[in-house]
Amino acid sequence: MAHLDLATLVPRSRLQQLARDWLAEDAPWLDIAGWAASRRSCGHQEEAVLLCKSAGVLAGSPFFQAVCEETGCTVEWEHRDGEWLEPVTKVATIRGRVNDLLLAERPALNSLSRVSGVATLAREATQKAKATGWTGIVTGTRKTTPGFRLPEKYGMLVGGAGTHRYGTNDLVMLKDNHVWAMGGVKEALAGVRSLAGHTLKVEVECRSLEEALQAAAAGADLVMLDNLSSESLHSAALAVKSSYPSIVIEASGGVTLSTLQQFLGPHVDMVSMGCLTQGSPSIDFSMKLIHGLHNPMPDSTH
Repeated sequence: MAHLDLATLVPRSRLQQLARDWLAEDAPWLDIAGWAASRRSCGHQEEAVLLCKSAGVLAGSPFFQAVCEETGCTVEWEHRDGEWLEPVTKVATIRGRVNDLLLAERPALNSLSRVSGVATLAREATQKAKATGWTGIVTGTRKTTPGFRLPEKYGMLVGGAGTHRYGTNDLVMLKDNHVWAMGGVKEALAGVRSLAGHTLKVEVECRSLEEALQAAAAGADLVMLDNLSSESLHSAALAVKSSYPSIVIEASGGVTLSTLQQFLGPHVDMVSMGCLTQGSPSIDFSMKLIHGLHNPMPDSTH
């Protein structure tokens, strides 16, 4: 997945909407500093360079470019999403009026840094899992930053991980609170099947082998074994698969890079990791006007 060109995956209309929202949040009123900076250039086109200053996977170029284009700037890329970058690497050249470049700078960098961080952690997790010979899928979860789910899910894909479900409508998941509210696993499944029909798959979060077997017997498509010990997880997965070989088994609950291998096994099809979004670092990018690079500010002590 990391080697595929995913830059056209996000619809242009959605990119524009996100870019406008981020710019409106960052610059809701008069841009006095940008106006003052632009007076010297008299509205002429200027250039800035995008630099990667820490090691990681490049991801998020569609979001960076959408912000720049929304302010009237253009971007010329020298690297593509999915590439591993070492510091210091020139990633792109951005052209536009000074005030437009400055207006785009922070929202564009924020999105690129965050998405690249998610992709970097996803790449590390998937490579660690594959190195063991495990053939399953490492996925993310819905534990995403409010308003930023789409970019973070995109980062997972660039990093090679699965996205799991985007929201509550592309997979019916019965979590513990659903099961408790409806009186049990069997009752919960019966309650959703009348609406889910045959087009939506249903997953049930289970805390024990007993619940997992109940869910499988009642027609669940996926069973999530949540917060089980390593020994209990793999014995439960074996027991469910032995009776229901076509069911998909997901392991979840506090999975980190350091504990990931404990969740991998021949009867586990998926391991979901909330830390792909909740614990990912930000990759350090900066945007510098070429004029400023060639003419550094004088030492204030002289």
